[in-house]
Amino acid sequence: QLQLVESGGGLVQAGGSLRLSCKASRRAFRSYAVGWFRQGQGKEREFLATIRWSGGSIYYADSVEGRFTISVDNAENTVYLQMNSLKPEDTAVYYCNLIRSWPREPFDSWGQGTQVTVSS
Repeated sequence: QLQLVESGGGLVQAGGSLRLSCKASRRAFRSYAVGWFRQGQGKEREFLATIRWSGGSIYYADSVEGRFTISVDNAENTVYLQMNSLKPEDTAVYYCNLIRSWPREPFDSWGQGTQVTVSS
């Protein structure tokens, strides 16, 4: 069964950092790229970044490029999102998903996500 599990969220002060993890339950998922998305309260889901499992192709949304870094650990079947210089407006539930169409179109099914709260 398709499963991606997000973790690593929490409460952090503005200017701080967090690293989110997205672990794939099966190596078969490597035929798809993986993207990170977020949804703030009352807002639409927003694309952040995407990466191919080879690590050779990476794509960022303009809103996070330079602050967020996406990476992959093939041995752990895990994609990471390193978030630096966090701002209160980064507060949201963060999700990962397989990418249906490069670079930012996800599949329709979503996991529970991980909550990130940035205090001012």
